[in-house]
Amino acid sequence: MFSRRNRPPKSPELRTAWDSLESGDVPGALRQLRAAGEDQPLAQVAQVVRRAADSAGFDDLAEAAAALAADPDSPRALHGFGYACVERGVSYLAVPALREALRRSEGAPAVLRELVSAYEDEGRHRDAVDALTAQAERHAGRFADWPDRYLLVFNAVMAGDLDLARRVHALLDAPEKEVWLPARDRQNQVLARAADAERAAPLDPSDLRGWQYVISGTVLGTLSPYGFASGMNGRYAWLQDDVDQCLRGLLRLRALLEATGARPRSVSLLPDRDSQILGLAAAEVLGLPAEPFESGRPDTVVVAYDLDGLAAHDGGPELVGDLFERAPGQVLHAHASC
Repeated sequence: MFSRRNRPPKSPELRTAWDSLESGDVPGALRQLRAAGEDQPLAQVAQVVRRAADSAGFDDLAEAAAALAADPDSPRALHGFGYACVERGVSYLAVPALREALRRSEGAPAVLRELVSAYEDEGRHRDAVDALTAQAERHAGRFADWPDRYLLVFNAVMAGDLDLARRVHALLDAPEKEVWLPARDRQNQVLARAADAERAAPLDPSDLRGWQYVISGTVLGTLSPYGFASGMNGRYAWLQDDVDQCLRGLLRLRALLEATGARPRSVSLLPDRDSQILGLAAAEVLGLPAEPFESGRPDTVVVAYDLDGLAAHDGGPELVGDLFERAPGQVLHAHASC
């Protein structure tokens, strides 16, 4: 006699994922689950996910998937499964379960926020906006400024809808809890940068440099010409780097420092070999002395070849963390970045 958990699902798409698990290919099964789309029977999806989670040793996800497979109509089971999927980095599996949980729970705020988190993980900011807007209309009394209206502003910006972001931001009261103060300050800065950028950039869907500045407060020194009008909008899909590209980036850095009136007194050298080489070159281009990086040093240019490479160096993760909050006048130049 076979237990329910060992029976293959009936859906052909999910059966393909099941067969991958039969051969021990958990990543392949997860790819098949993504390819199957969001209209699959949730009980059968949970059945496959439970087996995958068992294979990976993810007991929390396996338990949540088992609960959903046993009772696919339960808002609690749907929410628990979605939460576990988000926590384990498979947010695409969380979305349909959380959408159904939101419907069955009549817009429970905790479920809404978890659904928004899943959408954000997947880069589906317009879907997050739609979910939050619907909640604001149907359950206005439960739609809180912090975090709900804040999340609506954030996702509207990420979806490129500055008009909506500004309208909703104007409705935000000051947060009562201090934990939200940094978020409020970041959002104020984002919208202030958008106002600045609009004077010099179109901020349309193709404006990579403009949106990079609005969202992250960074300036792209170079834009790729390859496939620009085919959706790349200045991104590099792949590039074999060379010294000319490195020099071009440093010359753009020098022009940017001059244009903004920045007056660094040194170049700070990060410890990984690539950054050391580029940092010494930057010191020559900028005519500044080079010295080892110290997180609290002001008025310096910190030069990284690639922050991912720095993170792989001994003590690299801590150094990357130090660069999130920089001292006054401390400028970070990253040659290559995601």
